[in-house]
Amino acid sequence: MSEKPYRTIEGDVKLGLLLLCDHAQNRVPEDLHTLGLRPEDLHRHIAFDLGAEGVTRFLAEMLGAPAVISQFSRLLIDPNRGLDDPTLIMEVADGLVVPGNVRLSPEAREERLDRFYRPYDAAIGRAVDAGIEAGKPPVILSIHSFTQAWKGHPRPWHASVLWDKDPRVPLPLLEKLGTIPDAVIGDNVPYSGQLKGDTLYRHATARGLAHALIEVRQDLILGEEGQAEWAAHLARAVSDVLQSAEGLHRIENHGSHTGD
Repeated sequence: MSEKPYRTIEGDVKLGLLLLCDHAQNRVPEDLHTLGLRPEDLHRHIAFDLGAEGVTRFLAEMLGAPAVISQFSRLLIDPNRGLDDPTLIMEVADGLVVPGNVRLSPEAREERLDRFYRPYDAAIGRAVDAGIEAGKPPVILSIHSFTQAWKGHPRPWHASVLWDKDPRVPLPLLEKLGTIPDAVIGDNVPYSGQLKGDTLYRHATARGLAHALIEVRQDLILGEEGQAEWAAHLARAVSDVLQSAEGLHRIENHGSHTGD
């Protein structure tokens, strides 16, 4: 594994859009010995969001937008969590004990932060600053994926928009995605977009930037064909929103349902 915990895709900062992919890869450095897990465990949703990186890459290419993509497994440390979140480094993930995370020392925790979490977080901050300095505070879209079933119960949504309190992007985006033929689009399902300290909270809510998190069901995007198809759906919807919605590039403090 490359020691660099993120990579960037160049794009036009004056477009006013920044793409993120927090859970893009399942990589664990050799010196951390797969965290004591079997290789097949690292190919599960507990380790990364299957298909999300491909959708992000295709979407960035289609729109000409910059992107920041993680290059480490969320089992090492989850960049989409706040520093005080108990799930930042999981000892048990979906019922599976992660030996390399059990009774982690404060020094080892700090090393994970310095090696993975903070560099990725700083790269996002620099990308946001670049957009603001270019005169176009960016809309931030974070791309994720979710499993097609949970505890034996199928999930009916093809994609979903997660959001907190700022409606500028989520409401028009939900409307545009709702025009995809035969697609079931969810609103804050199967997860809530109200998570204090997560990536969008830190870089969008706290800075007054319009934003949304987009979830796509994994079975639809396991291969490049599906990834390109859903990137095209998203590209059409996002382009329409950027062109028609008002106030997307204003810095506005909408706060959070989490209390701030």
